[in-house]
Parts: sequence; structure tokens; C-alpha cells
Amino acid sequence: MAAPNGDANKSNGVHDTNETLSNGVHDHTHDEHEHEHEHHHEHDHNHDDAAAAAPFQVTVKLPHKPYQMIVTVSSQEQVQDLRQSIIETPDTFQYTCFHLEHNGERINDFIELSEVKDLQQDSEITLVEDPYTEKEARMHLVRMRELIGAAGNRSDFLHGICAGASLHDDLFGAAPAPENAKEQMAETQDTLAGYEMESKPDIQTILPKDQNTLPKTVKALSVSQWNPPPHHLRQRGHLLYLLLTTNEGEQHQITASHSGFFINRSSSNKFDPFPKPAPKNYSAHSLLGLISLLSPSFNSTFLDLQKANGQKDLLTTFPFQNAIPANPWMVHSSAVQHHQPDLTRSQEAFLLGGSDGAENLRDWNEEFQTTRELPRDTLQDRVFRERLTSKLFADYNEAAARGAVLVARGEVAPLNPTEGKDAQIFIYNNIFYSFGADGVQTFASEGGDEAARVAVGKDVAGVKAVNQFDIPGLFTPGTVVVDYLGKRIVGQSIVPGIFKQREPGEHQIDYGGVEGRDVVTENEAFVPVFEKLSKALHVKKHAVWDKEGKRHDLEGSVETKGLLGTDGRKYVLDLYRSAPLDVAWQEEAAAEAEENKYPHRMSILRSELVEAYWRSKMQDYVKVELEKKKAAQPEKKEIEDTKPDAETKVDKKDGPEDESKEAASDHDRVDLSNFDWALNPDACSGQVPQTDEEKAEYAADEKEVRAVCDHLRTRVMPELVHDLYESDVGFPMDGIALTQLLHKRGINMRYLGMVTKLAEEKGSRIRAFVTVAVQEMIARAFKHILNSYLRHLPSMFAPSAISHLLNCLLGGEINASPEAEADENQSFFPEGNYSYQKATPEMVAGEVQKQVTMRFRYGLPSDWLSSIKPLQLLREICLKNGIQLAAKDYVFTKDTTTDGAAATETATNGVHSEEGKKKKQKKPRARSESPAEEPKGKPLTIFVPDDILNVVPIVKDAAPKSSLADEALEAGKISLAQGQKQLGQELVLESLSLHEQIYGILHPEVAKMYHSLSTIYYQTDEKEAAVELARKAVIVTERTLGIDSHDTILAYLNLSLFEHHIGNTKRALKYVRHALDVWKVIYGPHHPDSITTMNNAAVMFQSLKEYSESRRWFESCFKVCEEFYGRQSINAATILFQLAQALALDGDAKGAVNKMRDAYNVFLNELGPEDRNTKEAETWLEQLTQNAVNIAKQAQYLEKRGIRYMQLPSRLKSGTRLQPQTANTAAPKTANANGATATASVNAAATNGANNVALDSRSIDELLKFIEGGDMASPKGKSKRKSLNPKARGRKTESAT
Repeated sequence: MAAPNGDANKSNGVHDTNETLSNGVHDHTHDEHEHEHEHHHEHDHNHDDAAAAAPFQVTVKLPHKPYQMIVTVSSQEQVQDLRQSIIETPDTFQYTCFHLEHNGERINDFIELSEVKDLQQDSEITLVEDPYTEKEARMHLVRMRELIGAAGNRSDFLHGICAGASLHDDLFGAAPAPENAKEQMAETQDTLAGYEMESKPDIQTILPKDQNTLPKTVKALSVSQWNPPPHHLRQRGHLLYLLLTTNEGEQHQITASHSGFFINRSSSNKFDPFPKPAPKNYSAHSLLGLISLLSPSFNSTFLDLQKANGQKDLLTTFPFQNAIPANPWMVHSSAVQHHQPDLTRSQEAFLLGGSDGAENLRDWNEEFQTTRELPRDTLQDRVFRERLTSKLFADYNEAAARGAVLVARGEVAPLNPTEGKDAQIFIYNNIFYSFGADGVQTFASEGGDEAARVAVGKDVAGVKAVNQFDIPGLFTPGTVVVDYLGKRIVGQSIVPGIFKQREPGEHQIDYGGVEGRDVVTENEAFVPVFEKLSKALHVKKHAVWDKEGKRHDLEGSVETKGLLGTDGRKYVLDLYRSAPLDVAWQEEAAAEAEENKYPHRMSILRSELVEAYWRSKMQDYVKVELEKKKAAQPEKKEIEDTKPDAETKVDKKDGPEDESKEAASDHDRVDLSNFDWALNPDACSGQVPQTDEEKAEYAADEKEVRAVCDHLRTRVMPELVHDLYESDVGFPMDGIALTQLLHKRGINMRYLGMVTKLAEEKGSRIRAFVTVAVQEMIARAFKHILNSYLRHLPSMFAPSAISHLLNCLLGGEINASPEAEADENQSFFPEGNYSYQKATPEMVAGEVQKQVTMRFRYGLPSDWLSSIKPLQLLREICLKNGIQLAAKDYVFTKDTTTDGAAATETATNGVHSEEGKKKKQKKPRARSESPAEEPKGKPLTIFVPDDILNVVPIVKDAAPKSSLADEALEAGKISLAQGQKQLGQELVLESLSLHEQIYGILHPEVAKMYHSLSTIYYQTDEKEAAVELARKAVIVTERTLGIDSHDTILAYLNLSLFEHHIGNTKRALKYVRHALDVWKVIYGPHHPDSITTMNNAAVMFQSLKEYSESRRWFESCFKVCEEFYGRQSINAATILFQLAQALALDGDAKGAVNKMRDAYNVFLNELGPEDRNTKEAETWLEQLTQNAVNIAKQAQYLEKRGIRYMQLPSRLKSGTRLQPQTANTAAPKTANANGATATASVNAAATNGANNVALDSRSIDELLKFIEGGDMASPKGKSKRKSLNPKARGRKTESAT
């Protein structure tokens, strides 16, 4: 397989590269490549051989201008890496078909540079152009079309409209140099000044901007109508015939031959593919060179194209290679209207895969298993293996998802057309497809189609877990689950022998249950590998009984099957029961009334819960063992006390320190080899033990499973609610964040109703969690309803069904009786299910309530329809179903308010200004945009079929994470925590290098790595590096997780914090504004975590001396804090303290005193008079009171003398500090014991103390400088520096992660 894989990778590399080059620039492309090389050096060469890892330069001799180039390489890089360096440089874009020579000997493309004889610093390598094959000519054409911008837009089932878009560069431009103070003060546009937190969400916030038209280098470059060459001309070396139309309007017919490309004598109606006579006999080895000869304007426009691409950050245009891009749920209609003409678009399958497509066919299973068998002994082996694994999974996931969409749309013929629809199976692109439905009654007793749907979802999760364990000798098929238009489709690589008809008496399966639990087979060859799997899953070897009562001892669940493939490999299949059943849930479900019964019996405990419970049991075991050791120690001491005095003296001579250390090490060391805890995955699942001993053992296993279920209900869920109440974890912003939060704790989403009830008991403090949870339950319920209507509906009617059902759910106030759009084409599809047309708002609302009650055991309130947030719910529905909507200002109520918020002065987030008033006057016209304009006499509806621009598949894959990259990151974090800064930074940089090598640049894991590394750099005071990494984190997060994902908001907020600390405060405020705007779209205003964001914004305004804005933001911050935590909470008191300082800086001495008094009273009541917070607040209150009295006296004095009084800001020290924004932030951070917060403060304050105010001879600027801390001298001498804000000390402080 090595050679074919290498060849495939090579061809894929050419295609990927030309995508890169079409979007990249000569400047950035080369820099990026060098950057990647640096990472290669750091990792690939191991620390044992630093000399080998050192980079060196080689000279590459070229056949054309500039005739040579210098490339930096490393001896342990692949020759392929050197080739990539060459073809990504502007001067050498034209080369695709070549080989390299050193000292006259050809270099193999698939070896390391260290294997090239005598290659060293300043060696010369010669690039030699090779003759083309048809495949190389096709790849060259594809690359050149991308490179010169001749390729039109593509319509792809997998990649939706504006897939992988990023807003960062459109909104904020590429990374700028830090702004100086003058620019900061001059720049006011688009910052947070005048921002209204209560204003309605603006959907323009999440829409990609219209891209500027790129310079056109040629009008068209396509395959000619004369292609392919006839047989007799193939013998003469003709490979392809092409058609070029230059910007000058001239058409040229081109022949691709073994020696290159030349202009031929053909025309649109005459075939003569031989060279034109001189002087028009133009030819070149590369198309790029030939076009430059034919078109006078080409060179200049090609340069303009590179410059235009160069203005963008490379990350925003870099093509996806190892991940599926995020598809936005709302896009401009114009994005689909600009469909460009391109003859070759429909011929790309031919260009990439040949005339029969055979080049694109891959033996996926063999590639997976061959990659798994690669050596993993050395670091270099592991890097290569994980890199190849990541690429292979990405290729497979993309191919499987595309095929699944074709299956769902009826484009692939089934292998068993006589079977029912749900039982049909398909093979496409060497991938086996089936529906996630119970077509053959396998799950009849478990819940039928519902159980089958859940089982395949659990199966892909189980395969992912096994892939992560990476057990030698145990293999899994490539597995993907795709949800598309109501159908769930499973795509699996074809296991050799799975379709083989075995001899009579032989089972199709070699280990585990053959036909459910009735027939069970064993095979000793599978025991060793299944034993390792069971240990990793924390399940035990246990007995199961077949229908005849015969006992079989199995590793793993009886549902988990082992298959010995014809290739001799041991495969594990059907991993949907890798953990035990949730027996507590099942028993409660069985007791429910029939109409509210849970729809299936596939309720499995999550692996995270089993892992957490295993850890708790291990901790209990360690405690018991330590107690035993402690109990044994006094006996030992008594024995020692009976020894002679001389011996005792010798013992004491060793010193108490050494003795205690040795004792501590012995005392703390516990042998875990005797710890053994595991669950029976088949407990509580209807097994019938035969003997009394077996019954006792089975009962003990059931008891253990029930203990885990009880642990989930009595400890895990209450702990989550408690942590939310205490702000120890961040509040989820949307359904995705909520799902991640619950799953991380091992809580299944079916328990969402139970968790919500626990949260409701805590009152308003965690109301935000309840809001998101209820919204998630409604969205999930509607997903099931939508799927039931779409499942047997022809795809062309999906837009009509989706728009009508959305109108029924969200448009009841606009139109209480919406009508589905009828289509005369329905008669062509008599088998279609058109019941959606009869749906009414009452029916849909009732069905949603029923589904929520049935699936989550939660009763929606009677007024739930009026209390939901329509825009946010619409977003959740679209994301869960892959819907891409046309961008409109959808209005869901008869008044133009959204989300239950009061009507605001402006239709968009903006400033109270004349412009805002003008917008307000135009609002009635904007309303007509959302309720679609219908013909007169027909009632309006919010959604029409044309609003459903696209539906993309939702893909669940089994790709494992890189253990190597994660190990390096953890090691780096540990080293930094231990104070080893240099080693820690080297390790985290190594981890970044590994992430980029293994996953590629654009991947969610790389986005997380950028985020983690930026935080580490920020904490180690390398702010510039932190900003650069945080900016990369923003762009990669936007492109891989979504423009409006909760991770993107956190990335922007962290970037704003870092920008502020390098002096770019205005830019930081722009980031905050954008984050808040996106926040409104996905949650609405007043999210608990926004308290920290507003606090940070207020501090930033103080640093800009904009005290009025700072005060306004502290007031908004207090308002939200009071809403959730109450006025008498310590959080509220902390913000009141900061607000008092802000009021004083803004010149409101009286208001400052009142707020400080309120803060003092709360601290006094909550913490007592002796608490440090209380004492600090008391001191500040005295100072502010004295200051206010002095100001009043001075004003009175001036008034008596007839002098106009100007109130100056008080001289006091602002105690505000910036807080890092994390997923676990819900309120301003608390201070540590020293009174300082976790982050550096902003020098935005004046000196401490309450000095008497008198007429001062200093200028206003000098006074402001004094207030800002520039002049620390005081008329009464220096006062002792006070600690900053009093905070609720002792509370858990979390750093950005």
C-alpha cells in the first residue's frame, strides 16, 4: 500500500497546493512555509540529535528565470517538503511536473533529505522538468486555473454557502502595528462609545461582507470541445486539448503534450491540433509561461491578483485540508446569485479522477488498517503515523459525507432494490451505506426506528473511543454518521469478508452475539485484544447466556461483535453498548403513561460518567490504603522505641528532614495493581443466569450499575447546578455550549429536564442557564418533528416543508393560519409524505410540548411560546438541521421588538444620535422585509420557501485526537506551573508544532491550541506574542467552529484583553463591541458572563480617560449583576465599589459616596466588620465623604465670591482591573489574599486619599495627569498606597484556558 498511498498523497498535494496558491500571496505564502519548517525542526528531529535538527540552506538551480533560489531545509524533512517549498514560491509557481537532482543523481521524492548523499549547507540541487503524463497534465491544468483565478465558484453538497468564512479581516483588517496615544484619542468610530446593551440583535453582525472582485487575469481557461485526443494522436503524444480566452478577447486552442503546451491550429469548427507555423508557434513547458506569451496584460493582472490576495491574512483564505468548514446558518442571498460561468466546473471530476474516475477510488479500509499498523516506536514514527491518520480520516469523512448526501437524495442505486426503503443498502466510492432505521427489525424490542437511530450515533462514538485507545491488533472500520433532510445515514469502510457467505454451521460473527442475544459465539483469538478494550472502557469479563441457557464468558458487551476479516485482522463492530444501560431511567420510563413513554430502550450511560466514577472509586481505594498505612505506623514506632539508645541516637543523627521525607514518600505511595473496578455492560439488560452463584454475581453487577446511576442523579447533577450557582463554571451561551458542559460531566442530554428543574429551585441567580436549557429542549423536540416530516419527503419539497413548519412554530403571532406552498410537481412523487401541509401552529406547539415531556420529562409552561427568544431559537434549529437561511431582519411579533425586549431607539445596535432617529423612522419599511411580501389577498408569513437557501449535512465522525500533541501541551503546562519557564515554553511550542503538523492549520484542535498558547504567553508577560496567537485563534475558530459560535466570542474577548495590554485599547474596544453584538444574536442581552466583559470595557475606557463612558459601563455591569445575583450579593458590592470610583473620576462626588456606602453595607452584612473588604470599603467611604464635603464647601465659597464653579474630578485611586474572559467566567474575578486580581491593572487612576480641595494653580492637563497617577506627589505628602478593589476573597479564581 505504501506506493499507492504515496502516489495518492502526491496527487492530492498538487491539488491542495494550487488551491493554496490561488488564495495566497507571494509574501505570506513563503513566510508561512518557513514558519511551518521551523515547527518541523522543533519536533521532527528529537532532542537527542540537535545537530541533525539544525536548518541549513541549499541552492536550487532552475531552468527559467530567476534561474536559482535558496531554500532553508532540515536533513530530516521529506523531499516532498522541499518540493512544496519550491512550488509555493511566486517565481516557481509554474513548476508542477519535475524531479530534483543532486550531483547528477535523481533524488527519490519519497525519502528524507538525510538520505540524499553528501547533501549539506550550500549544496546545489537542480530542478529538471519532466515529460507530462495525462494525469500530470490534468493536475497542472487544475493548479493553473486556481492560481490565475480562472476557476469559477463551486456548488458543493458538503461545503455550504460561505463555508469557512471569517469576519476578522473584513471588520478589523490584518494585524496592525500598535496604535500610539494620539491615534487612540483621535479614533472614535466603531468603538463602544454610546453602545446600547438593550438594543435588538443585528443580523448583519454575523454576515460575511461582500468580497471585492479580484483582478481577472484571463476570461476563461477550460477543456476544449475537441478533448480527448483520438487514438492515433495519443500515439503522437497528445494528452489534452484546452481552450484559452484572454482578456484581450482572443481565443486560443492549446494542445497539451508530453513536452508541454503549444498553440494549435484548431478552431471552434475545425480540428487541427498541430502547432501553428512561425511566428505564432508559441509553446512552453508550463501553461503559466504560455499564457504570458499570448496575453500582453496577463503579467500585470497576475501581479495585481497576487497583491489583492496579499492584503488578506493567509489564514482567512487558506484551503481546508483536514477539517470540514463551519457552515453559517444565515447568509446573504447575493452569495448564491453570483453564479459564474465556467465550462470546466462540470469537468472537474474528469480532471481530478480521469475519464473513468478510477484515480479517485480508494480502498478506504486497507488504508485505515495499514496506517494503524505503521510503527510507533520513535517520536518520528508517531508524528508520521498521527499525521497520516489525521489526513486519512479527514479525506474519508469528506468522501463519506458526500456519498451519504447522494444516497439521501436518491442518486445512488441500492444493492437490494426489492427490500423496503429503510432496509436498502448502498455502495458508493468504496463506502458501504445504510440507513439509521430499523429496516430489518433488529431493534424491534428496543424501540424500532428510534432505537436504531440512537444506536448508530452511539456506535460512531464507540468507534471514536476505540480509535483513541489505539489498541495494537484491534481494528475498526471507518465510520461516519450523516444527518440530512430527516434521514440518518451510516457510512462505513468495507471490512474484508463481511459479505462473505460462510459454510453451513459457521457464524457470520466470530465473537459476541450473532443474532441479538439468542446466539453467542466465542473465539479465543479475540480475548487478548478485547481484554485490553474492556480495561480501557472499565467493563469486566462477564457471563452471558444464549437462548438455550448456555453460559459464555465475554469481554465487552454481548452486542459488541468481533469479526475476523479475510485479511487476517481482528475487527470490532457494533460498539453502541460500550457502557451499561441507564437502568434508573429505563425503570422510570417503563412506569410512565403510554403516550409519554420514552421512545426507545437504548439509554446508555456516558463514558465520561463511567470514567469519573472509576476515578472516585480509585480515590476511595487510595484513602483506605493510606489509612491502613497510617494505622500500621504506630506499631512500627513502638518497635523502634524498644531499640537500644545508641541505635536511636544514630537514627536521630540522620536528621528529622530526611526521615520525614522518606516516611512521606513511603506513606504516600500506594500500589494500584490490586485496584480492580469494572462494570458489567450487560447488567440490567435481560440476561438470565442459571445457577445460584451466577444469580448472586449478576445481582452484584446490577447493584454496581445502579450505584453509578445513583451517583449521576444524587451527586453529578446537583454538583453541576451548585457550581453554576456559585459561578465556578461559566454559563452556557447556546445549545452547543450547554451540550458540551453536560457531556463533560457525564450527563446525558435526556437528563436536561431534570437538571433544569434543579436549576429552577435555585431561583433567579441561574435563570440564564434555565433559559438556554428550555430553548435547547424545544429546539431538539422540533428537530425530531421536522425529521419525521422530511424523512419520506422528496428533497425538492424540503424548502416548502421547512419554511411552513418554521412559520407554525415561530410565526403564530404574524399569521395564526399559515398555508404551505403547494407544488404541482407532487404528482410525480406519489410515494412522498406531504402531511406537513396539514400542520398548524396549534399542532406543532402541541407536538413540541409532547416531545419535551416524553424525551426530557419536563413540562413546558403554558405560555412557553410567548417566553421564548425567537431569533435564538431559530438559530438553534438551523444549526441542528443544517439549514442555511437567507439573511433578513426576521420579525416575529406584530410590534417590531425582538426577544421580549422593549423597543429601542434604533433598529440596530448604535448610538443615541440623529442617525439613530432617522433609522427609527425607517423601521416600518424594514418590517416588510421579514414577513415575506406575498400577492395581495394572501396573508403574510415570516418564512417562504425561497428563504431556505440550502441544507447541509450534519456529520458525526470517529476521528481520534492526537495523543502526542496533547502530551506535549500537558508537559509544557506542568513545567510552567513548576516555574520552569524556558522548558515550559519550549514544550508548548513543540505542542503547537505538532498540532499544526498533524491536524493542518485549519482545525478546531489547532484553534484551541492557539487559544491556550496565547493565554500562556499572556501570563508569562509576552504580550505581543499573545496578541498574534489570539488573533490566529479568532480566525481559525471562526472558520472551523462558526462565525457566531460561543468559542468565537471567547476568542474575541481574550484578543481584546491582550490588545489592550499592548496599548491598542481602541482596537480592543472594537473587538468587545463585535463580541457583544454576536452575543446578542446567540443569547440576547444580559448574559451573566457579560458582567466580566462590561467590567473590562469600563476599565479600558478609564485608561482612555473617557470617564463618562467608563461610568456608564460600570452602571450597566451593576444592572446585570443585580439582576442575577441580587443587590445584597458580594458580586454586586464589588461592582458598586468600582462604580463609586468611576463616579468620583467622572466628578460625581455625591454619587460616589452613595455607591461606596452601599458597597460597605453589603460587605458589612455579608462578611462582617473584621473582613478586609469591609475595612477597605470603610476607609474609602471616609475618604470619599471627606472629599465630597470639601468639594461642596469649595463650591459654596466660590459661589459667594461670584466665581463660576467648575467641578474637577476627585483625586482617588481607581481600583478597577481587567478580568480574563473564559468559558468559566460568570462574574468579576475575586482578588487574592494580597488584594490583587489575577491580571495586570490598568494605570487609569489617581492617588489615594481624601485631601482637602482648594484652588489649584496647576492647569487642567496637569490635574488630569495627577488623577491618572502621573504625578504621585500630594500637597500633604505621599499617603500609603492602598490595596485595590475589595473583592470576595477566597473564592475560586480561574484563568483563561
